[in-house]
Amino acid sequence: MDMELGMYTFGDVHPDPVSGEVTSPGRRLREVLERIRLVEEVGLDYVGVGEHHRPDYAISSPSTVIAAALAQTSRITVGSAVTVLSTEDPVRVYQQFATMDLLSEGRVELLAGRGSFIESYPLFGASLDDYDALYDEKIQLLLQLDAAERVTWSGRFRPPLEDALVLPRPFDHADRGPHLSIAVATGGNPQSSIRAGALGLPISYAIIGGQPASFAPLVDLYRGAHQRSGHDASSPFVSVAGMGYFADDGKAARDFFYPYWHESMARISAERGFPMPNRISYESQAARGGAYFVGEPEQIAERIVALHEVLHHDRQSFQMDLSGVPHLESLKSIELLGTRIAPLVRDALRTS
Repeated sequence: MDMELGMYTFGDVHPDPVSGEVTSPGRRLREVLERIRLVEEVGLDYVGVGEHHRPDYAISSPSTVIAAALAQTSRITVGSAVTVLSTEDPVRVYQQFATMDLLSEGRVELLAGRGSFIESYPLFGASLDDYDALYDEKIQLLLQLDAAERVTWSGRFRPPLEDALVLPRPFDHADRGPHLSIAVATGGNPQSSIRAGALGLPISYAIIGGQPASFAPLVDLYRGAHQRSGHDASSPFVSVAGMGYFADDGKAARDFFYPYWHESMARISAERGFPMPNRISYESQAARGGAYFVGEPEQIAERIVALHEVLHHDRQSFQMDLSGVPHLESLKSIELLGTRIAPLVRDALRTS
Protein backbone atom coordinates (compact mmCIF):
# COMPACT_ATOMS: atom_id res chain seq x y z
CA MET A 1 0.00 0.00 0.00
CA ASP A 2 1.30 3.46 -0.89
CA MET A 3 1.81 5.92 1.93
CA GLU A 4 -1.10 8.37 2.00
CA LEU A 5 -0.49 12.11 1.65
CA GLY A 6 -2.86 14.98 2.29
CA MET A 7 -3.66 18.14 4.18
CA TYR A 8 -5.52 19.30 7.26
CA THR A 9 -7.05 22.65 8.11
CA PHE A 10 -8.66 24.59 10.93
CA GLY A 11 -10.05 27.28 8.61
CA ASP A 12 -7.75 30.00 9.99
CA VAL A 13 -9.25 33.50 9.77
CA HIS A 14 -6.50 35.55 11.38
CA PRO A 15 -5.77 38.92 9.77
CA ASP A 16 -3.14 38.32 7.10
CA PRO A 17 0.17 39.29 8.79
CA VAL A 18 1.53 40.60 5.48
CA SER A 19 -1.40 42.38 3.83
CA GLY A 20 -3.62 42.94 6.85
CA GLU A 21 -6.58 41.52 4.90
CA VAL A 22 -9.33 39.93 6.98
CA THR A 23 -11.21 36.99 5.48
CA SER A 24 -14.75 36.34 6.69
CA PRO A 25 -15.57 32.90 8.13
CA GLY A 26 -18.05 32.26 5.31
CA ARG A 27 -15.50 33.02 2.62
CA ARG A 28 -12.88 30.90 4.36
CA LEU A 29 -15.25 27.94 4.55
CA ARG A 30 -15.94 28.17 0.82
CA GLU A 31 -12.20 28.38 0.16
CA VAL A 32 -11.61 25.32 2.33
CA LEU A 33 -14.05 23.35 0.21
CA GLU A 34 -12.29 24.48 -2.96
CA ARG A 35 -8.98 23.31 -1.52
CA ILE A 36 -10.48 19.95 -0.62
CA ARG A 37 -11.77 19.49 -4.17
CA LEU A 38 -8.24 20.20 -5.42
CA VAL A 39 -6.78 17.61 -3.04
CA GLU A 40 -8.83 14.99 -4.85
CA GLU A 41 -8.14 16.40 -8.32
CA VAL A 42 -4.35 16.22 -7.91
CA GLY A 43 -4.37 12.63 -6.67
CA LEU A 44 -3.87 13.06 -2.93
CA ASP A 45 -5.54 10.81 -0.37
CA TYR A 46 -6.74 12.59 2.74
CA VAL A 47 -8.13 15.79 4.24
CA GLY A 48 -8.52 16.48 7.95
CA VAL A 49 -10.91 19.15 9.26
CA GLY A 50 -10.15 20.57 12.71
CA GLU A 51 -12.32 21.86 15.54
CA HIS A 52 -11.75 25.09 17.45
CA HIS A 53 -14.09 27.40 19.36
CA ARG A 54 -12.14 30.64 18.95
CA PRO A 55 -12.57 33.77 16.83
CA ASP A 56 -9.36 33.08 14.88
CA TYR A 57 -10.70 29.86 13.33
CA ALA A 58 -13.75 29.38 11.11
CA ILE A 59 -14.49 25.74 11.91
CA SER A 60 -16.22 24.89 15.19
CA SER A 61 -18.45 22.16 13.70
CA PRO A 62 -16.12 19.87 11.73
CA SER A 63 -18.79 17.28 10.94
CA THR A 64 -20.75 19.93 9.00
CA VAL A 65 -17.71 20.81 6.88
CA ILE A 66 -16.78 17.15 6.45
CA ALA A 67 -20.28 16.37 5.17
CA ALA A 68 -20.02 19.19 2.62
CA ALA A 69 -16.56 17.99 1.56
CA LEU A 70 -17.70 14.40 1.14
CA ALA A 71 -20.60 15.57 -1.02
CA GLN A 72 -18.14 17.34 -3.35
CA THR A 73 -15.61 14.51 -3.65
CA SER A 74 -15.77 10.84 -4.63
CA ARG A 75 -12.48 9.16 -3.65
CA ILE A 76 -10.52 10.76 -0.80
CA THR A 77 -10.88 10.10 2.91
CA VAL A 78 -12.18 13.12 4.84
CA GLY A 79 -11.98 13.10 8.61
CA SER A 80 -11.93 15.18 11.75
CA ALA A 81 -8.62 16.61 12.94
CA VAL A 82 -9.71 16.33 15.65
CA THR A 83 -13.15 15.76 17.16
CA VAL A 84 -12.79 17.01 20.75
CA LEU A 85 -14.48 13.93 22.12
CA SER A 86 -14.06 15.01 25.74
CA THR A 87 -16.68 17.74 25.31
CA GLU A 88 -19.03 15.87 22.95
CA ASP A 89 -21.79 13.34 23.43
CA PRO A 90 -20.41 10.11 21.91
CA VAL A 91 -23.90 8.96 20.89
CA ARG A 92 -24.52 12.05 18.78
CA VAL A 93 -20.99 12.00 17.38
CA TYR A 94 -21.44 8.38 16.39
CA GLN A 95 -24.74 9.10 14.63
CA GLN A 96 -23.22 12.02 12.73
CA PHE A 97 -20.22 10.07 11.50
CA ALA A 98 -22.21 6.93 10.73
CA THR A 99 -24.53 9.06 8.59
CA MET A 100 -21.57 10.57 6.74
CA ASP A 101 -20.06 7.11 6.31
CA LEU A 102 -23.25 5.90 4.65
CA LEU A 103 -23.53 8.93 2.40
CA SER A 104 -19.92 8.65 1.26
CA GLU A 105 -19.82 4.84 1.09
CA GLY A 106 -17.13 4.55 3.71
CA ARG A 107 -14.88 7.58 3.21
CA VAL A 108 -15.15 9.27 6.61
CA GLU A 109 -12.74 9.01 9.55
CA LEU A 110 -13.32 10.01 13.17
CA LEU A 111 -10.10 11.19 14.82
CA ALA A 112 -10.87 11.44 18.54
CA GLY A 113 -8.76 13.68 20.76
CA ARG A 114 -8.75 16.00 23.74
CA GLY A 115 -8.06 19.18 21.75
CA SER A 116 -5.06 21.52 21.81
CA PHE A 117 -7.11 24.43 23.21
CA ILE A 118 -9.49 24.36 26.16
CA GLU A 119 -12.32 26.67 24.99
CA SER A 120 -14.74 23.81 24.44
CA TYR A 121 -14.62 22.74 28.11
CA PRO A 122 -16.40 25.74 29.67
CA LEU A 123 -18.51 26.17 26.52
CA PHE A 124 -20.08 22.74 26.94
CA GLY A 125 -20.02 22.59 30.72
CA ALA A 126 -17.07 20.23 31.19
CA SER A 127 -14.47 20.58 33.92
CA LEU A 128 -10.75 20.59 33.16
CA ASP A 129 -10.33 18.69 36.43
CA ASP A 130 -11.89 15.76 34.56
CA TYR A 131 -9.58 16.14 31.54
CA ASP A 132 -8.36 12.54 31.43
CA ALA A 133 -11.46 10.90 32.86
CA LEU A 134 -13.74 12.54 30.28
CA TYR A 135 -11.73 11.24 27.37
CA ASP A 136 -11.23 7.76 28.79
CA GLU A 137 -14.92 7.28 29.46
CA LYS A 138 -16.09 8.72 26.15
CA ILE A 139 -13.69 6.81 23.92
CA GLN A 140 -14.80 3.61 25.60
CA LEU A 141 -18.47 4.48 25.02
CA LEU A 142 -17.75 5.42 21.40
CA LEU A 143 -16.14 2.02 20.78
CA GLN A 144 -19.02 0.22 22.48
CA LEU A 145 -21.45 2.08 20.22
CA ASP A 146 -19.46 0.92 17.22
CA ALA A 147 -19.37 -2.69 18.37
CA ALA A 148 -23.15 -3.27 18.43
CA GLU A 149 -26.32 -1.40 17.56
CA ARG A 150 -27.87 -1.99 21.00
CA VAL A 151 -25.95 -0.63 23.98
CA THR A 152 -26.31 -0.85 27.74
CA TRP A 153 -23.91 1.50 29.48
CA SER A 154 -23.49 3.81 32.47
CA GLY A 155 -20.83 6.32 33.43
CA ARG A 156 -20.14 9.65 35.14
CA PHE A 157 -20.61 12.15 32.35
CA ARG A 158 -23.87 11.37 30.55
CA PRO A 159 -27.18 9.62 31.34
CA PRO A 160 -27.05 5.80 31.24
CA LEU A 161 -28.16 3.76 28.25
CA GLU A 162 -30.38 0.71 28.72
CA ASP A 163 -30.55 -1.54 25.66
CA ALA A 164 -30.51 1.65 23.58
CA LEU A 165 -30.81 1.29 19.81
CA VAL A 166 -28.27 3.65 18.20
CA LEU A 167 -28.84 4.26 14.49
CA PRO A 168 -27.82 4.53 11.75
CA ARG A 169 -25.09 1.94 11.45
CA PRO A 170 -22.07 2.78 9.30
CA PHE A 171 -21.35 1.65 5.77
CA ASP A 172 -20.60 -2.08 5.47
CA HIS A 173 -16.88 -1.98 4.68
CA ALA A 174 -15.31 -4.92 2.86
CA ASP A 175 -12.40 -5.09 5.31
CA ARG A 176 -14.11 -4.39 8.64
CA GLY A 177 -17.85 -4.71 8.19
CA PRO A 178 -20.34 -2.05 9.36
CA HIS A 179 -17.94 -0.15 11.59
CA LEU A 180 -16.56 3.37 11.63
CA SER A 181 -12.93 4.26 11.06
CA ILE A 182 -12.05 5.59 14.54
CA ALA A 183 -8.53 6.77 15.34
CA VAL A 184 -6.76 8.29 18.36
CA ALA A 185 -5.01 11.67 18.19
CA THR A 186 -2.04 12.54 20.38
CA GLY A 187 0.67 15.12 20.68
CA GLY A 188 3.14 12.54 21.95
CA ASN A 189 1.85 11.21 25.27
CA PRO A 190 3.25 7.67 25.75
CA GLN A 191 0.07 6.46 27.43
CA SER A 192 -1.97 7.57 24.40
CA SER A 193 0.25 5.44 22.17
CA ILE A 194 -0.20 2.42 24.43
CA ARG A 195 -3.96 2.99 24.71
CA ALA A 196 -4.43 3.25 20.94
CA GLY A 197 -2.42 0.09 20.36
CA ALA A 198 -4.24 -1.85 23.07
CA LEU A 199 -7.59 -0.81 21.58
CA GLY A 200 -6.47 -1.76 18.08
CA LEU A 201 -7.09 1.74 16.74
CA PRO A 202 -5.08 3.82 14.26
CA ILE A 203 -3.04 6.64 15.79
CA SER A 204 -2.21 10.14 14.60
CA TYR A 205 0.75 12.11 15.97
CA ALA A 206 0.59 15.91 15.79
CA ILE A 207 4.23 16.99 15.47
CA ILE A 208 4.47 20.77 15.74
CA GLY A 209 8.06 21.08 16.92
CA GLY A 210 11.28 19.24 17.62
CA GLN A 211 12.46 16.33 15.50
CA PRO A 212 9.79 14.03 14.03
CA ALA A 213 12.22 11.09 14.07
CA SER A 214 12.23 11.30 17.87
CA PHE A 215 8.66 9.94 17.79
CA ALA A 216 10.03 6.51 16.82
CA PRO A 217 9.92 5.19 20.43
CA LEU A 218 6.27 6.22 20.68
CA VAL A 219 5.45 4.44 17.43
CA ASP A 220 7.22 1.38 18.81
CA LEU A 221 5.11 1.61 21.98
CA TYR A 222 1.97 1.78 19.84
CA ARG A 223 2.89 -1.17 17.64
CA GLY A 224 4.05 -3.22 20.63
CA ALA A 225 0.78 -2.68 22.50
CA HIS A 226 -1.15 -3.47 19.34
CA GLN A 227 0.67 -6.77 18.92
CA ARG A 228 0.45 -7.79 22.58
CA SER A 229 -3.30 -7.17 22.57
CA GLY A 230 -3.79 -9.72 19.81
CA HIS A 231 -5.09 -7.45 17.07
CA ASP A 232 -4.64 -8.21 13.39
CA ALA A 233 -0.95 -7.74 12.58
CA SER A 234 -1.83 -5.92 9.35
CA SER A 235 -4.04 -3.31 11.00
CA PRO A 236 -1.71 -0.85 12.83
CA PHE A 237 -1.94 2.53 11.10
CA VAL A 238 0.29 5.50 11.95
CA SER A 239 -0.35 9.05 10.76
CA VAL A 240 1.91 12.07 11.15
CA ALA A 241 0.57 15.62 10.95
CA GLY A 242 2.47 18.91 10.97
CA MET A 243 3.10 22.21 9.25
CA GLY A 244 4.05 22.35 5.60
CA TYR A 245 4.25 24.76 2.70
CA PHE A 246 5.66 24.18 -0.77
CA ALA A 247 6.84 26.38 -3.63
CA ASP A 248 9.02 25.91 -6.70
CA ASP A 249 11.95 27.52 -4.90
CA GLY A 250 12.84 26.37 -1.37
CA LYS A 251 14.11 29.71 -0.07
CA ALA A 252 11.08 31.50 -1.50
CA ALA A 253 8.83 28.99 0.29
CA ARG A 254 10.55 29.57 3.63
CA ASP A 255 10.53 33.37 3.21
CA PHE A 256 6.86 33.40 2.27
CA PHE A 257 5.66 31.08 5.04
CA TYR A 258 7.68 32.70 7.84
CA PRO A 259 5.36 35.64 8.73
CA TYR A 260 2.35 33.31 8.83
CA TRP A 261 4.18 30.86 11.07
CA HIS A 262 5.49 33.70 13.27
CA GLU A 263 2.05 35.25 13.73
CA SER A 264 0.54 31.97 14.86
CA MET A 265 3.42 30.96 17.11
CA ALA A 266 3.68 34.43 18.70
CA ARG A 267 -0.02 34.40 19.56
CA ILE A 268 0.14 30.93 21.12
CA SER A 269 3.39 31.76 22.95
CA ALA A 270 1.83 34.90 24.45
CA GLU A 271 -1.20 32.93 25.65
CA ARG A 272 0.81 30.10 27.18
CA GLY A 273 3.93 31.87 28.39
CA PHE A 274 6.29 30.19 25.93
CA PRO A 275 9.46 31.86 24.57
CA MET A 276 8.66 34.09 21.63
CA PRO A 277 9.44 32.64 18.19
CA ASN A 278 12.15 34.01 15.92
CA ARG A 279 13.69 33.41 12.52
CA ILE A 280 16.49 31.27 13.91
CA SER A 281 14.11 28.79 15.52
CA TYR A 282 11.99 28.78 12.37
CA GLU A 283 14.92 28.00 10.08
CA SER A 284 16.16 25.24 12.35
CA GLN A 285 12.73 23.60 12.31
CA ALA A 286 12.41 24.02 8.53
CA ALA A 287 15.80 22.36 7.95
CA ARG A 288 16.39 18.66 7.33
CA GLY A 289 15.24 16.66 10.35
CA GLY A 290 12.99 19.43 11.69
CA ALA A 291 9.23 19.45 12.18
CA TYR A 292 8.35 21.99 9.44
CA PHE A 293 8.18 20.65 5.89
CA VAL A 294 8.69 23.95 4.11
CA GLY A 295 10.60 24.04 0.84
CA GLU A 296 10.79 22.89 -2.78
CA PRO A 297 9.19 19.63 -3.95
CA GLU A 298 12.35 17.56 -4.36
CA GLN A 299 13.62 18.50 -0.90
CA ILE A 300 10.26 17.82 0.74
CA ALA A 301 9.88 14.44 -0.95
CA GLU A 302 13.35 13.44 0.24
CA ARG A 303 12.49 14.45 3.81
CA ILE A 304 9.20 12.52 3.78
CA VAL A 305 10.99 9.40 2.57
CA ALA A 306 13.73 9.83 5.19
CA LEU A 307 11.12 10.12 7.96
CA HIS A 308 9.32 7.05 6.63
CA GLU A 309 12.56 5.08 6.97
CA VAL A 310 12.45 5.82 10.71
CA LEU A 311 8.72 5.79 11.55
CA HIS A 312 7.36 3.56 8.76
CA HIS A 313 4.22 5.65 8.94
CA ASP A 314 1.20 5.14 6.71
CA ARG A 315 0.06 8.74 6.23
CA GLN A 316 1.53 12.23 6.38
CA SER A 317 -0.60 15.35 6.23
CA PHE A 318 0.27 19.03 6.28
CA GLN A 319 -1.30 22.23 7.57
CA MET A 320 -0.55 24.52 4.64
CA ASP A 321 -2.88 27.44 5.43
CA LEU A 322 -1.47 28.47 8.82
CA SER A 323 -2.59 31.95 9.95
CA GLY A 324 -4.60 32.49 6.81
CA VAL A 325 -2.03 31.85 4.05
CA PRO A 326 -3.79 33.40 1.03
CA HIS A 327 -6.05 31.17 -0.99
CA LEU A 328 -4.09 31.16 -4.25
CA GLU A 329 -0.87 30.25 -2.49
CA SER A 330 -2.68 27.51 -0.56
CA LEU A 331 -3.97 26.06 -3.81
CA LYS A 332 -0.50 26.14 -5.37
CA SER A 333 0.98 24.33 -2.36
CA ILE A 334 -1.69 21.61 -2.61
CA GLU A 335 -1.04 21.28 -6.33
CA LEU A 336 2.69 20.81 -5.77
CA LEU A 337 2.06 18.21 -3.08
CA GLY A 338 -0.12 16.20 -5.44
CA THR A 339 1.65 16.61 -8.78
CA ARG A 340 5.33 16.75 -7.83
CA ILE A 341 5.94 15.64 -4.24
CA ALA A 342 3.59 12.65 -4.08
CA PRO A 343 4.94 10.93 -7.24
CA LEU A 344 8.52 11.27 -5.97
CA VAL A 345 7.58 9.81 -2.58
CA ARG A 346 5.63 6.92 -4.08
CA ASP A 347 8.38 6.03 -6.52
CA ALA A 348 11.02 6.12 -3.79
CA LEU A 349 9.03 3.94 -1.40
CA ARG A 350 8.17 1.38 -4.11
CA THR A 351 11.82 0.91 -5.02
CA SER A 352 13.23 0.96 -1.47
